[in-house]
Amino acid sequence: MKVAKFGGTSLANAEQIKKVCDVVLSDPERRLVVVSAPGKRYKDDIKVTDLLINCASSYLKNGNAEQELNAVVSRFDEIAKGLGLSEDIVRVVEADLRGRLSGTVTNKEKFMDLLKAAGEDNSAKVVAEYLKSKGIEASYINPKDAGLFLSGEFGNARVLPESYKNLKALKEKTGIMIFPGFFGYSPEGEVVTFPRGGSDITGSILAAAIKADVYENFTDVDSVYAANPNVVQNPKAIPVLTYREMRELSYAGFSVLHEETLEPVYRMGIPVNIRNTNNPSAPGTMIVKNREPKEPVVGIASDAGFCSIYMSKYMMNREVGFGRKVLKILEDEGLSYEHTPSGIDNISIILREKQFDEKMEARVLEHIKDELVVDYIEVERGLALVMIVGEGMFNTVGMSARATAAFAKAGVNIEMINQGSSEVSMMFGVKAKDSDKAVKALYTEFFGE
Repeated sequence: MKVAKFGGTSLANAEQIKKVCDVVLSDPERRLVVVSAPGKRYKDDIKVTDLLINCASSYLKNGNAEQELNAVVSRFDEIAKGLGLSEDIVRVVEADLRGRLSGTVTNKEKFMDLLKAAGEDNSAKVVAEYLKSKGIEASYINPKDAGLFLSGEFGNARVLPESYKNLKALKEKTGIMIFPGFFGYSPEGEVVTFPRGGSDITGSILAAAIKADVYENFTDVDSVYAANPNVVQNPKAIPVLTYREMRELSYAGFSVLHEETLEPVYRMGIPVNIRNTNNPSAPGTMIVKNREPKEPVVGIASDAGFCSIYMSKYMMNREVGFGRKVLKILEDEGLSYEHTPSGIDNISIILREKQFDEKMEARVLEHIKDELVVDYIEVERGLALVMIVGEGMFNTVGMSARATAAFAKAGVNIEMINQGSSEVSMMFGVKAKDSDKAVKALYTEFFGE
């Protein structure tokens, strides 16, 4: 039995949904299908999830969102007509949306999650209805009924252990099951969502719960590539990756999989196959536990939107608890950090810039100055992290020398270097404006022109 997850571009319109159903029906083992909300139909289109966010925001601000609601209903109406479905399913979608809008708005995050989840939920109902209209035994699965329970962290939920036991029962159901991605329910019965892109996580949880033979993740590319095709022209396709390699690349900017996707399948040893809905005959990329590396680097990724808090204090290394105190200040402000490269008298804290606004910066710096009495402190914004990843880097001599030489040749200044003890990745901090230049330089060094 396979779990097949389809992303937003695969469900953007009726033609794409027909392709999805053809893919599902081409393999009798594809009986548990996870769907995203309809994505963009064309480059400048708006995803249904963003339409729903607009709807929730308008309602919170004005107490009315009729125009925004109609925009969402219109998208589903267009899809239903293209699939030859009756207006009944559109009425179901509209009633569902109006029911969500009638809920309490005292907790804005709770209300936002309730609206956001409507994209995947109604997408699943439409796909199931289309399959049934073709005489196929298919059913929409409600995550609450199936027992997908998550922590009550709105917009950032994590799966609760009992979910796996609950979801295991799906293996005994007959027919094709259409399961909405991205959301589940808290133990109190509230709708809670994973972070954006979280339908990948739903698919992974289901694959682990039913002990699937493989978790197929269908998207709009033939495979995972060694670098972003929007940055590097015709990058090399990667046939096989390890979980560790994919996790590192996803964290550093590869958008093929959400970075939290792999934990459930990794623990169960279930392989993941990245496939293309528009070219289902392509073998795609397999993600497995182990592989024999033939080259030191398998991929190069980059992600912007970081900043650094740099501080120095003479004899910092002899001050017991200095690092703990810094991190406690961040914890008190609800900040999570990404990396902490340090020297004997200095330390840098790398943060996501979006969570560190100017007011937050002023408070944190004042707190650090008062409590830790540092000699110098500054914040540097506009940073990007560029990462080279590969199981073959382990025990390969000269990796950092090759990378830094490539940067020097391209005229890219390195703000930070960080390498984990696993040696599966090496990270460089650069100015965001130099990010693409850095990726191209590294690609040329490790893969050729």
